[in-house]
Amino acid sequence: MFKNGVILQFFQWYIRPDGTHWQHLKAEAQSLAQAGFTALWLPPAYKGSGGEDDVGYGVYDLFDLGEFDQKGSVRTKYGTKAQLLMAVQEVQAYGMQVYADVVFNHKDGGDKTEEIWAQEMDWNNRNNPQSDWYPIHAYTHFTFPGRKDQYSSHQWHWWNFDSLCYNADTGRVDKLYRIKDCDYCTEVSPEKGNFDYLMACDLDMSDEFVRGELMYWGRWFVDTTGVDGFRIDAVKHIRSSFFRDWLNHLRVHFGGRELFSVGEYWSRNIDELHNYIIQTDGVMSLFDVPLQSKFHQASRAGGHFDMGRIFEGTLVKEHPHLAVTFVENHDTQPLQMLESVVESWFKPLAYVLILLRRDGYPCVFYADYYGGHYFDKNIEIWLDSHREILDKLLWARHAYGYGDQVDYFDHPDVIGWTRLGDTEHPGAMAVILSDGPEGNKWMNVERPNASFRDITGHVPETLRTNQDGWGNFICRGGSVSVWLQN
Repeated sequence: MFKNGVILQFFQWYIRPDGTHWQHLKAEAQSLAQAGFTALWLPPAYKGSGGEDDVGYGVYDLFDLGEFDQKGSVRTKYGTKAQLLMAVQEVQAYGMQVYADVVFNHKDGGDKTEEIWAQEMDWNNRNNPQSDWYPIHAYTHFTFPGRKDQYSSHQWHWWNFDSLCYNADTGRVDKLYRIKDCDYCTEVSPEKGNFDYLMACDLDMSDEFVRGELMYWGRWFVDTTGVDGFRIDAVKHIRSSFFRDWLNHLRVHFGGRELFSVGEYWSRNIDELHNYIIQTDGVMSLFDVPLQSKFHQASRAGGHFDMGRIFEGTLVKEHPHLAVTFVENHDTQPLQMLESVVESWFKPLAYVLILLRRDGYPCVFYADYYGGHYFDKNIEIWLDSHREILDKLLWARHAYGYGDQVDYFDHPDVIGWTRLGDTEHPGAMAVILSDGPEGNKWMNVERPNASFRDITGHVPETLRTNQDGWGNFICRGGSVSVWLQN
């Protein structure tokens, strides 16, 4: 992790499935490094059950990185294994890190059915049986015929899973089945009684063969790709001790490498995030979901959100060293499962709040940088590119985002803060924003009689501080201004 590092999530859900994404990544690497990104989070790189159309979260074969003819294609949605490896090398050649998306909760698209004994469970209370045990057929046998045991000879069977929802006898997915002799995992979110099950065939993390295969895959994957760390999917559904042990195992195996990792524990309840950090001994950061939720609410509140309290109950305020802050991602974007859109007008404000402050490890969303356009559910969606303002904020972060931070969160609409610089970066910065009318705020930048300019261009005039270092900094309504010392 770099000083003042910034992650770019280099995908959105609706990237075209034409197999050119890894090539696009390679072509963009130099410009992204020059813009100020220090790490890229890549989409799941392995074969999903949907083949070349799968975003990657319907995991079929973790060892197929676009190399084998399986699920109707050799490549993944993003390209071939060779293209992936070249893209990773290009990104790292420009000094950026690469974080791989790890999806261990489930497997999908089994090759053969097996007869299992199953019991129907209540979807809303997973501890409440809805039937006696009875036999069904389920796609729980994964043979990976296209790979033919290359890299791993392990085949997955029903005893590697604890629950599923697809009944091959009925062709339906409306019932939740617990597999006999395979209990739900402990150390998971207590939602719905036990939130072990999320989708597809749920891995049984109490099975030593499952744990062993995933440990081995982690070593193989890092050796194969050379990635620098991980984004870990759906951690609230997986026993917490597993990822503590998995990450510690890899860090020891690779000679103490940091292997920065961030987990997706999707909860707006800050106490749940704290509890997970305790349970995992702080081996990974977490996404600051409570903060993203506040951005969503503020963007839709019509100027009636109390901006002075926007960081209350957030991970970046209460546990800043393990907070990955973000504004949007592939799950929150329009028409997705966790849709909680931050309206376009508010995104510059939200990005200022994560990019130009001292705490947290900020992550920029691909569609916010490049824009987006797609159709789904008979709805057409356009996503605005905020690249112009984001490039300015990234530059300001790396040139001025140093030293003491003094907050002026004393108004429900207009808030601000200063960064006072250090010996290597002596310039001062004052940030002011409003979710309502235009405003002003006196802030002390400790630079007497100094001139400041707004790099956003929203306010063209130059401002000067007084003999005591105070300046009356201003911003337009529903906007942000970033004042940098000349």
